[in-house]
Amino acid sequence: MRTSLSAAARHRLLLGGQVALGAGLVGFLGLEVWRSWAEIRPRVADMDWRYVALAALAVAVYYMAFVPGWMLLLRGAGMRLGYRQALGAEMLSMLAKYIPGGIWTPAARLLVTRRAGLPNGPVLITVLYEAGLSAIAGVVVFALALPLQDDVQLPVPAWSIAAFAVVLLLLMHPRVAPRVFDRLLRRIDGSAVPRLPLRTLGLTFCWYLLTWLVSGLALTLMVRAVADIPLTSAPYLGGVSAIGAIVAVLVVFAPSGLGVREGATYLLLLTVVDPAGALVVVALNRLLITAVEVVLLAAVGGLRRGARVRDELRETSLPTAGLTVADGPER
Repeated sequence: MRTSLSAAARHRLLLGGQVALGAGLVGFLGLEVWRSWAEIRPRVADMDWRYVALAALAVAVYYMAFVPGWMLLLRGAGMRLGYRQALGAEMLSMLAKYIPGGIWTPAARLLVTRRAGLPNGPVLITVLYEAGLSAIAGVVVFALALPLQDDVQLPVPAWSIAAFAVVLLLLMHPRVAPRVFDRLLRRIDGSAVPRLPLRTLGLTFCWYLLTWLVSGLALTLMVRAVADIPLTSAPYLGGVSAIGAIVAVLVVFAPSGLGVREGATYLLLLTVVDPAGALVVVALNRLLITAVEVVLLAAVGGLRRGARVRDELRETSLPTAGLTVADGPER
């Protein structure tokens, strides 16, 4: 007799598989670090922490600069969201990537925008546009910088990266995207697919080109903490950051691309730094981006609470409210 798993059982099985694979990848990386500790230890001991601090600052700038791109897409779709709310939504979704399941990243974004009164379906479409345009921009940065580097070891064949970018370009086209996204929105809330102007898409794409260069500067500063490389490596390392992020998104079984992203980044870093230094950098990169995400989310939460307190104080009727110098108590 043939039986089929229930939806809940399939979800638990998928979740368990993701946790097991993620744990295996982290364990493998930990084993590699342990085996190479004799080479890594001197690099950690001699690390220039000034560059680590600068790298953390550059990562924060990258995240804060990335947010206006999404705000452009929201505005093009006829929706408005304040910068503080958009930054909080972005950081919450970044941290949600660590939760196995694959649905928590968009769910975290929708949680914030729903509180702002924005419809789920159109917001989700802007998130998909953001992911697609950012990925295309990253591939372009990588492709333009690639000829300037020698002996690059790609984690995947070059043609597959080019094909991925071409497919995204076709999907993001204003005549194609609405047809693709229409079926998705019918399943969510039945709302109409927002038609984003070509000008908005072009401006957002150009903006993401710049943000990947900032990301490349952050990774360059991380490498400079353990090795002497020129700042002119930033465009190439911006492309490296992009490829690592794309691989992390495509490999859905690893929460936040944990392990897979580091592996891809490690291979591409070997062009500018030795293996021991590359291991230190990929570990540092993961720690810094996670720490910055937590700090920015906490900062947004603190600002929101501060704004609520100020509003409450303004609305509070104090006994002395409305008094002027003339009608105040006599001295």
